[in-house]
Amino acid sequence: AIQVLNIDSTNIQPEHWLLIARTIEDHYNQYDGFVICHGTDTMAYTAAALSYLIQNSPKPIVITGAQKPIDLEITDAKTNLLDSLRFASRDGVRGVYLVFDGKAILGTRARKIRSKSYSAFESINYPVAAFIDENRIIQYVDGESRDGTVRFYENLKPSVFVLKLIPGMEPEILQYIGERYDAIIIESYGVGGIPFYNKRNFLSGLENLTKKGKIVVIATQVMLEGSDAEVYEVGYKAVNSYNVLQAYDMTVEAAAVKLMWIMGQTRDFETVKKMFYTKVSQDILAGALPGETAGAS
Repeated sequence: AIQVLNIDSTNIQPEHWLLIARTIEDHYNQYDGFVICHGTDTMAYTAAALSYLIQNSPKPIVITGAQKPIDLEITDAKTNLLDSLRFASRDGVRGVYLVFDGKAILGTRARKIRSKSYSAFESINYPVAAFIDENRIIQYVDGESRDGTVRFYENLKPSVFVLKLIPGMEPEILQYIGERYDAIIIESYGVGGIPFYNKRNFLSGLENLTKKGKIVVIATQVMLEGSDAEVYEVGYKAVNSYNVLQAYDMTVEAAAVKLMWIMGQTRDFETVKKMFYTKVSQDILAGALPGETAGAS
């Protein structure tokens, strides 16, 4: 056991993700698997971050936590910790998972959906990888391919902003954000609608951002089923007129961290586009580059 950090998870930052990944790398050859205890507030972000920072791992990297402290008489902490150890000890488990409330969720698919209940996390737009009932584990999907060797990454560029649209928001906000961040994820309406009616025309803001080389990704505020901005005019104009990407079925947590990971390596738009739409640990299934089959790696 190593105490890497001792802070509230609300205070977790990208620098801490890099520290956790380096710690695993330093001890990778000494152990068959890793279990990370983490506060629940930012656990989904950390699970996504480790999925990008540590790829093709033949060993399990499991992150877990609890809604109630472990020293209370009634707590989920003991169960979650034991489940994590059991799952990490299972033959054939590879890659990064979040284990909570009897479920193993791929690190790129986890989201906290309840603030108090024990069933705090869910797998978004992807099946739960495994169910854990004491020593009985039913595993349905793998997180990593069985080809290649583990690769650790050491760079993140955390200059990513997530903007949630609401009616009445002025498009000038895009200019303000663009002066301070290199990538913007817009949580749009429905399948990916961007308002352009009358004076609140966000399309002109998108044009200015992309001309300046900023990376813009359209996601959706709707938790399930993802974006498909080309369905309606309000999204079609945005993705077909400018260099704008879509999150498709990705979680916003995974999309944000993936952009940090990509921008730590390149800022060339075409390379960013290719990397963003390349599947890492089953993080995106619906998106595809032109001429490719949807979901292709």
